[in-house]
Amino acid sequence: MTERIKKFLFDILFSIEAIEEFLKGYDFVKYQNDLKTKSAVERQLGIIGEAVNQISKEENDLKLKNSREIVNFRNRIIHSYDSVDDNIVWAIKTNHLPILKSEIEKLLDINTAHN
Repeated sequence: MTERIKKFLFDILFSIEAIEEFLKGYDFVKYQNDLKTKSAVERQLGIIGEAVNQISKEENDLKLKNSREIVNFRNRIIHSYDSVDDNIVWAIKTNHLPILKSEIEKLLDINTAHN
């Protein structure tokens, strides 16, 4: 794995951890009503999508689950920002980011015992 790919993986991990921090103590209703937090979360999801996109261009052997969907959602955030659904963002946060985080930590060989 190249240093550039590692950098993208660390960017993804950083963004996931930022989202986790932004949403500590939040339920869906609080999230929906907090424009600043929604903007911050969407920004980090865009970064994740771009990093996954760059990885897929540079490293054909490194396969991330749902990589196509991650990139597609990034494109939606960037190009169709007015159609981003809070329910989808919350579902990504709840159902998909924990799996992606675990996958990235394994690729980076990070001990997850501290989490």
